[in-house]
Amino acid sequence: MVTIESLDDLDGTPYANAFPTEEPKTLRLTLSAGERAETHDHPNRHVILYLISGEISLQLDEESHQLEAGDVVHFDGAHDITSSAKTDSMALIVLSKKVE
Repeated sequence: MVTIESLDDLDGTPYANAFPTEEPKTLRLTLSAGERAETHDHPNRHVILYLISGEISLQLDEESHQLEAGDVVHFDGAHDITSSAKTDSMALIVLSKKVE
């Protein structure tokens, strides 16, 4: 089975779930310039964030990373995560379960 969704057509801000009943979780993050996603974590998940447009500051615990459109980052979801948009920004985030 193939399911296709348009990121632009998804409902929800700052997060919109592309495939709510499927794994891995696939989310669109949309932040306006100056907007911030509250600190959170994703225990037992690997996180891949692809910044489609804009510029964001990604804070993982005490470490800050400056991302520009086209950047992709992979990290452990156990970190305290905060995203702040420098410009209007959109990212695709994939949360996959850790396999032991």
